[in-house]
Amino acid sequence: MFEFDKIPNHKGKLALITGANTGLGLETTKWFVQKDIKVVMACRNLEKAEEAKKNVLSEFPNADIDLMKLDLSSLESVKNFASEFNKKYDKLDLLINNAGVMIPPYSKTKEGFELQFGVNHLGHFLLTDLLLPTIKSTEDSRVVALSSLAHRSGRINLDDINWEKKYSKMKAYGQSKLANLMFALDLDLKLKQNGIKTLSVAAHPGGSNTDLVRHIPKLLYYVLLPLFSFMSHSPKNAALPTVMAALDPSVEGGDYFGPQSRTEVKGKPGKAKIEPHALDLEMRKKLWEISEKMVGQEFTV
Repeated sequence: MFEFDKIPNHKGKLALITGANTGLGLETTKWFVQKDIKVVMACRNLEKAEEAKKNVLSEFPNADIDLMKLDLSSLESVKNFASEFNKKYDKLDLLINNAGVMIPPYSKTKEGFELQFGVNHLGHFLLTDLLLPTIKSTEDSRVVALSSLAHRSGRINLDDINWEKKYSKMKAYGQSKLANLMFALDLDLKLKQNGIKTLSVAAHPGGSNTDLVRHIPKLLYYVLLPLFSFMSHSPKNAALPTVMAALDPSVEGGDYFGPQSRTEVKGKPGKAKIEPHALDLEMRKKLWEISEKMVGQEFTV
C-alpha cells in the first residue's frame, strides 16, 4: 500500500513535468515539492505557468520551481526545449510525461500530425529521446508515462495514423493513450536489454474532472457532471498513481499504476491492469518504427 507520508525526503532531486500548469500536472508538482524535489514546469503558455507557480508557492512557500516553455504540438519547440534544458541542467531524476489533449475537434500539430497522437505520444517520444542521455547519467532515474483507461479500447491505426480518412475523436484519443503505455513498456524493455538502470513506468489517473474535459460539449458536461463527480475522484487524488510510479521504492521497470477500485476509476493507487493488446510486441515494434519516422530521427537508448 502506497503511503505518501512514508516516502523519504528527496532534496536534491530534479523532476520535469510536462503540462504542469493545470490539472494532474499541477497536482503532481504540489506532491513533489512536499518532498523537496525541484520541479521544472514545462508548459506551452508561460503566463498560465506563472499563475500556477504562484498557486504552488501560496501553499508551499519553500517550493523550488523553474518554468520553461514547451509546446508539444511542435517538434521544433521540443528540440529547442531539450537543448535549453540540457544546457541548464546536468541531471534529471524524474521525467513525467504528463501533458495531453483529449477529444478535440479534428486538428493537426505544426508538422501535420493528428493533434492527440502528436501531442500525447510523438511530442513525448521525441522529448524522452533527446533527454535520455541526461536521464541515463542520473542515478535511480525514472521516466513516467501518463496513459489512461482509454488504452483499453485504443488500437494503433497504422493504415491511417493521422485519422485523415475518417476522424473519431474518442478512437484517436484511445490510440494516443495506448501509444503512451506501449512506449513506456517498450522503453523499459530496451533499457533492460542495454543494461541501463533507469526505470520506465506508466500510470493512469482513473476518472477526474480536470481541464482535459474542456472539449466535451457543454450541455452534455453539465448533464453528466453529478454522475461523473460521484464516480470519479479529485485531481489531487488522481495524481497519486503518478506520484507512486515516480517515488515508491518498490517500483520496477514496466510497472503500471492506477486507482484500486474495481473499475480503476477512483481509489488509492496501486498496480493497474494492462490490456493484452498493449503487450503485443509486434505492434509495439511497428509503433516505435513509425514514431521514429514521424519525428524524423532514430531513438537511441
